[in-house]
Amino acid sequence: MLQPPGALPIRVLVVEDNRDICDNIAAYLEKHNFILDFAYDGISAMHLAVTHAFDVIVLDLTLPGMDGLHFCQKLRTEAKLQTPLLMLTARDTLDDKIKGFEVGADDYLVKPFALQELHVRLHALFKRSNGKAENVLTVGDLTLNKSTLQVHRSGQRIDITPTCMKLLQRLMEVSPSVVTRDTLETLLWADEQPDGDALRSHMYKLRQAIDRSFEQPLIHTVHRIGYRIAEDM
Repeated sequence: MLQPPGALPIRVLVVEDNRDICDNIAAYLEKHNFILDFAYDGISAMHLAVTHAFDVIVLDLTLPGMDGLHFCQKLRTEAKLQTPLLMLTARDTLDDKIKGFEVGADDYLVKPFALQELHVRLHALFKRSNGKAENVLTVGDLTLNKSTLQVHRSGQRIDITPTCMKLLQRLMEVSPSVVTRDTLETLLWADEQPDGDALRSHMYKLRQAIDRSFEQPLIHTVHRIGYRIAEDM
């Protein structure tokens, strides 16, 4: 048994357009403490990856909408997500594997494959990533504990709303990079965008909580693009 009794389930996004393969993966992994979500094209997969927290992503290369290489590249460079990713594909040449690793894949499994091997590889990726994960995000004198969801600045406890917590965590995870308005709106509301500029309102509340009582502002607006959090511009 790879996971001890009482271990938290591993949440996996499977991006694969072959429904039979998806059914086989689900039938096997769901018996081994995995929670699975499925996407059958690259565009839907990107939406799920940005709006939900996954422990590992299983990615086919040949996909409608957006191929696997393009998906992986956008995940790493635009969405700034470092979720462990296993490429699952029939392409088995060394050149194919090199291309996969170059765009950000963490592992590579060639079809046809044994479900037991997929299980072992996913667990290894999860364990490796979990061991490296930092529970506390830090930008300057601001900290966010991802386990307790406690925010402190200069040792002072700061209480913020759940919506602002989502915004703050994403901004801190990629600091000092800019997060686009579209990315933040998708994170909060997916496809059901509210009327008006609700994002601006939530960012104002976040600024009031994080910056109002301190001399140096950390949250910065990048005109017509989005927001970033950093000690200085």
